Amino acid sequence: MGSSSTLYYLLVCLLITPLIIDGVLAEEELGRGLGENYEWHTLDEGLRIARQTGKPLMLIIHKSWCGACKALKPKFAASTTIYEMSKQFVMVNTLDSEEPKEEKYAPDGGYIPRILFLNSNGEVQQQIYNKNGNPKYKFFYFDDEAVVEVMKEAIETLEHQPMKSDEL
Repeated sequence: MGSSSTLYYLLVCLLITPLIIDGVLAEEELGRGLGENYEWHTLDEGLRIARQTGKPLMLIIHKSWCGACKALKPKFAASTTIYEMSKQFVMVNTLDSEEPKEEKYAPDGGYIPRILFLNSNGEVQQQIYNKNGNPKYKFFYFDDEAVVEVMKEAIETLEHQPMKSDEL
């Protein structure tokens, strides 16, 4: 009986361990190359938190296979300025199939990477974009310096917007 209980215990451990590891890895990989120290959220969760807290939302849309996305990720992840400023936003990054399908999330096209800023009511702020980039691709960013400049603009613009109340 001792050896069969040991065998049963080992079998259970072998079956459960991958599930536990997958759950832990999934949590650790929310940054998806953009930095694990940020407080990342899913889009649905981020929209809910933005509405509850009044914070603006910063949405990064990228793909695992995209060369421009791969080039931006290490610059974004290494920027202490972006990290410090991120604390003033609800941070969301969507990868591959998580890209939102609604037209409002592709205001001037479906290129990637795109970084959009939303007010606390979930409205995309089309006036906040990379003014130093290509005017055909306003929400495209190629380096961390451009991201910092637009984050500053978003903070200045969105901190003064009143929250809409759901109550009458």
